[in-house]
Amino acid sequence: MGKAFFIDTTVCTACRGCQVACKQWHNLPAEQTTNRGTIENPADLSFNTYKLVRMREQVVANKLHWVFFPEQCRHCVSPPCQDTAGEPSAIYTDEMTGAVLYSAETRSLNADDIIESCPYNIPRKSEDGTLAKCDMCNDRVHNGLLPACVQTCPTGAMNFGDDTDMRKLADQRLAEIKKKYPQATLIDPDDVRVIYLVAFDPKLYFEHAMASNTDVGLTRHLALKKMFRPLTDIAGRLMQA
Repeated sequence: MGKAFFIDTTVCTACRGCQVACKQWHNLPAEQTTNRGTIENPADLSFNTYKLVRMREQVVANKLHWVFFPEQCRHCVSPPCQDTAGEPSAIYTDEMTGAVLYSAETRSLNADDIIESCPYNIPRKSEDGTLAKCDMCNDRVHNGLLPACVQTCPTGAMNFGDDTDMRKLADQRLAEIKKKYPQATLIDPDDVRVIYLVAFDPKLYFEHAMASNTDVGLTRHLALKKMFRPLTDIAGRLMQA
């Protein structure tokens, strides 16, 4: 069963408390930022930034809306990054929580292939090729604590618990929100452990809000490429012989 997040963006105020709490718990350094004409900072996820609140101004039905999206790893039920890596000491799924975890062993893998395999464009690499992302605060969860981002959220936008309970909560909240926002939807709820509720078209929130391939559980193109690469190499050598 494992654990899951339910993130209700309709009550997110973009306070960025979750973003700061993530930095603090993981002892991550601050990013060098500049004035880009937005209070969304830093500009993107990085090896040192696992969570980032995306902020957009969008016009929907002739009305201006602020839409906020606290972006993080979705902890896919069938993670393409894990399949692409093919190395359980580097990328693996925690049996108790379902968290998809990266270790320092990722530095020996093809980081670009793993990043490309992610349907949400999440993993980021350091200068030596080591990969990092949200780890579901797995150490906290194993000790009976909430993830730092959930603990600090003042509005109830961030929720965390048993997978079944979070999916039930997501369905209940969706039914309520649809009364006001008929376009409201849950993003890829069957494929991930981080379920987002959005009031409008997910594309209005962020380019990678939805999976680049909606059938996340079957997205294995890079894993297959890696599997057949030795065969193509052999074929190439035979042709040159």
